[in-house]
Amino acid sequence: MKHLTHIAADGRAQMVDVSAKPLSARTAVAKGRITLAKETVALVRKNEIAKGDVIATARIAGIQAAKRTAHMIPLCHTIPLSEVKIDIELSAAAAEVTCSARTVAQTGVEMEALTGVTVALLTIYDMCKAVDKQMVIRDVRLVEKTKRAVSRRE
Repeated sequence: MKHLTHIAADGRAQMVDVSAKPLSARTAVAKGRITLAKETVALVRKNEIAKGDVIATARIAGIQAAKRTAHMIPLCHTIPLSEVKIDIELSAAAAEVTCSARTVAQTGVEMEALTGVTVALLTIYDMCKAVDKQMVIRDVRLVEKTKRAVSRRE
């Protein structure tokens, strides 16, 4: 079994030192879904939720959350995000949210993608809770991550 890098030899939590690692171009994609009543989906599609434009608000919330991940997850590094995208697709009874994040850094961007998708889903929940008491957030997961060495000129 691998040892946990966030746990010091004496058992204390620690932030991992990545200073010796080279810069790499990294991407991560996370997905999640929220089940909604068909009537709620119809209200979202028609932009008739009392709190406002659910899709636009969830998109902005997800982007903002990804940018603030290190402020919410104690041992995450603050990394420069090159891009964060939130895509939201409505089906008959759910919204599927995808967050993709990109950086050139010494550590990965998975937590930013997962945070972005989760906060976008929570925003949908918050905005629709007055009309839908049966919503369920589920299946939040990392679906892809990449790492590519970069030259000093990139």
